[in-house]
Amino acid sequence: MNILLLEDDFELAAEIVSYFKSKNFNCDQLYNGSLVARQLQLKPYDIAILDINVPGINGIEVCQQVRAVDKKIPILMLTAYGEIEDKVEAFNKGADDYIVKPFLFEELLIRVNALLRRSETPQFTNTNITIGDLSIDVDNMTVKRADAIVNLTPKEFKLLLILAEANGKVLSKKMIADRLWEDHIETNPNTIEVYINFLRNKIDKHAEDKLIHTKVGFGYFLKEL
Repeated sequence: MNILLLEDDFELAAEIVSYFKSKNFNCDQLYNGSLVARQLQLKPYDIAILDINVPGINGIEVCQQVRAVDKKIPILMLTAYGEIEDKVEAFNKGADDYIVKPFLFEELLIRVNALLRRSETPQFTNTNITIGDLSIDVDNMTVKRADAIVNLTPKEFKLLLILAEANGKVLSKKMIADRLWEDHIETNPNTIEVYINFLRNKIDKHAEDKLIHTKVGFGYFLKEL
């Protein structure tokens, strides 16, 4: 397995590379975010681990760049910040998971292995889902509403699929969080509300018939009423 690591702390980077090599991973490390795009052209990677505060292009913008050319590669963010706003921004740019410094290398390995397993295992059985005038192409990761393309981030797309696969069933915030992040981060319930609002603004805002609904005190569901 090939890991691309973006980390400008020389000592920490060397320790991470050494640790992963001891676990039979190949880990290539960069110190500057501006170098990531070129490196991805030189070699295929199974996962990217990106620190946020790095020289050149910061890790969140690098995440967005990576996601623009590869929608499926797992992306794990490393940062010293733990505020919910930073998590939301990282996820909104396409990150799959988030770990706050300082961390144990064993925890980092657990998260990397979990993301690799998820990337190898199909998450959804249906390749095309239609709900009203909403169509979801799972294989190509595209969404249309009334034949108009809806541009979603990877995390928004996954949230939409979670709701769609529930077939109209009400899902609690915890149920959504468990599937959206698989308990790999401590998720504030407000985070789910933020993502539901992101999704509503893109799916329902300009449509007469709303598809994303709230059952007060219980959760959310996707259904044509």
